[in-house]
This record gives sequence, C-alpha cells and structure tokens, in this order.
Amino acid sequence: MYLSRLIYTSKISEEFEQSDIKSILDKSKKNNKKNHITGMLCFNRKYFLQCIEGSRQAVNETYQRILNDTRHTNILMLEYQEIYVREFDCWTMGYIPETRLTNPINLKYSDNDLFTPHDMSGPSAYQLMLALKDYVPLIE
Repeated sequence: MYLSRLIYTSKISEEFEQSDIKSILDKSKKNNKKNHITGMLCFNRKYFLQCIEGSRQAVNETYQRILNDTRHTNILMLEYQEIYVREFDCWTMGYIPETRLTNPINLKYSDNDLFTPHDMSGPSAYQLMLALKDYVPLIE
C-alpha cells in the first residue's frame, strides 16, 4: 500500500474553545494509532497547520473527518503526495503551539515571523514543520 502525506491549514471557528485542543489531541492520538497515522499539529489562536501521514486510504479517511469538524473553517489543502518514508513516524500526533521560540523559524519559511500558514506554500509549510520538529520541544 502506498504511503501518503497530506498537509492542510485552517482557521479556527467561533465554536472553538481553548479547551478543545486537548480533546482534539486525545482523540487524534487514539484514532491515529489504530489507523497507523502519524503527523504533527501546529496551532495558535487563529490557525491550525497539520500534517498527516499513512496509507492513502487512512489519510483520505482522516482528512474527510477533519473536513467535517466545525471547530475550524477555511480548510485549505497545501500538499498531498505519495511518500517513501514518514517524517513523523514516532508521533501519533505531535503538537507544537506557537511560542517565542517559533518566531525565527516562521520567518525562515514565510514572509514574516508570525504563524500564518494560510499564506504559505505546501513545500514551505512542510519545511516549517520539519524545522519545528527538530528545534522546538514537542508536547505529547
């Protein structure tokens, strides 16, 4: 079966509450482990940026569930491709919030130091996530 990577960004809806992030992570980790999905979620008070990796079928099914979640809007797929290897193979869903540590990394891959993934290309968003994975402490 082919491995796939999907990267999307979305804007937080008015229905979203800060306490939802724990619920999202807990449910994602449980479902992703069962479906052999790996990935990373980046988040601030306005945007989500997420990478999901796994079999083509599992990635597509996961993305369909994501599209129906009312806690976010303006969902924009930045990249979808077949891959040879997972980059987030140790994470059922790693979570990196925006902090002062992320600002220089944001600047490296976008036009400013703010976390604005809606203004990024797919390859830039992917490289940003790889850099965050290597330099910012992960919240599990």
